[in-house]
Amino acid sequence: MSQDNLKYQTKKGLYWKFAEQFSNYGIQFAIGIFMARMLSPEDYGLTALPAVFMAISGIFVSGGFGTALVRKPELTEKDLSTAFYYSMGVGIVCYILLFIASPWIADFYNAPVLVPLMRVTALSFLYSPLGTGQSVILQRRLDFKTPTKVSVVCRILSGVIGIVMAYTGYGVWALVISGFISGIVGQVITFWVVQWYPKAGWSKESFRYLWGYGNKMMGSFLISTIYENIAPVIIGKYFSPTQLGIYNRAQGYAQMPSQNVTGTLKSVTFPVLSKIQDDDERLARSYRKMLRVSAFIVFPLMMMLAALARPLILVFITVKWEPCIILLQIMCLSMMWYPIHAINLNLLEVKGRSDLFFRLEILKRGVGIGVLCCSLPMGLEAFCWGGVVGSMFSLFINTYYTGKLIHVGYIRQMRDLGHILLLSFLMYAVIWCVLQEVSNLWLQIFVGALTGGLFYLGSSFLFKFSELKEVMYLFSKKK
Repeated sequence: MSQDNLKYQTKKGLYWKFAEQFSNYGIQFAIGIFMARMLSPEDYGLTALPAVFMAISGIFVSGGFGTALVRKPELTEKDLSTAFYYSMGVGIVCYILLFIASPWIADFYNAPVLVPLMRVTALSFLYSPLGTGQSVILQRRLDFKTPTKVSVVCRILSGVIGIVMAYTGYGVWALVISGFISGIVGQVITFWVVQWYPKAGWSKESFRYLWGYGNKMMGSFLISTIYENIAPVIIGKYFSPTQLGIYNRAQGYAQMPSQNVTGTLKSVTFPVLSKIQDDDERLARSYRKMLRVSAFIVFPLMMMLAALARPLILVFITVKWEPCIILLQIMCLSMMWYPIHAINLNLLEVKGRSDLFFRLEILKRGVGIGVLCCSLPMGLEAFCWGGVVGSMFSLFINTYYTGKLIHVGYIRQMRDLGHILLLSFLMYAVIWCVLQEVSNLWLQIFVGALTGGLFYLGSSFLFKFSELKEVMYLFSKKK
């Protein structure tokens, strides 16, 4: 594929993925406001309690096969079918195990409602494998338009169901049932559009290839997932469901902008960059550009969210959620680096170095657990600050092999991103100063966001940031 064509395919994919993510972001944010006003922190805390068990099971169901299928030079029907049979078989086993274990999990948390809640939520493992082949096919086609449309439809449907159920008094079940129905509808629509179903039998040869690459990715995802979900387990056990709900909401809002942008960049660029995985010079240029563009978008978003956290929380989800303000502000400092972590790790996947990916996860999460053990007994605020420390350590580690493989290490990346980071912090300071002069909460949101946005974009234009041109190109009609 020529460089110009590759660039256009990337632009087209990013356009649709950004449309998907920010449509979802807007819909999710609007729906979340209504839901948070009608439901209690305890309701959100209850849905977060079984998260680690669901997340771990999900890793086993996927097996890391999706990444292996996308980067495989020549994909066969046997590869897709084998991945489907594996996911379906493991999904059935996981559902049975969670069904049986749900009473013990409920006893662990002293929350009897978790028994039916988990048994309903875990039903997703029976239908999610149906989308294995469809998802891979769409990614390899660089078709991100179809998933965008499907995702928006499902978000709206889920939101309508959730709001109606919350309004009529179903409490925590409004969150569970809305997500469950949305998942089923999404699978049905995707199947109808792609119309792939397994046409071949189980292949030992395909499984050996998929497992050879995927098992290390699965191990990496497993370690990462356990680490990321260990906090809800401990908070749910030793704190109250209300405190867990507050932590969960703060985390959800902090993750929304960062993970949406990162997910967009990663899902689009992975299949594209896999096509040039052997051209290190070209990869290096592409990665440096990805890092700068992602930082240009995410850094100011996270700093603006941190600056406006108080009026946003108080206005939209009311004073009952006030304790999550400080948690959200601290989390923004760690989550702003999330895309940089993900892009660096993405290189290892593109290069097929799942072994290095696995080693890094062991090292980072070992340090992270140490930080967790030290900070969580001091309270949720201290734990969030521990997350910032862990994020900085992970940043240094994640850049190590990027420097080794394509010579874009920690120092070079910090030089590339330094001006964006500085401008984002200056924007935070500008917004903070504006808020001191405005008392009305609605005006704080409007004036703060407007002033901060104009300052950031105006400064970027004045100092001729190349990243501004790149972002403008992504949303232009130019090929």
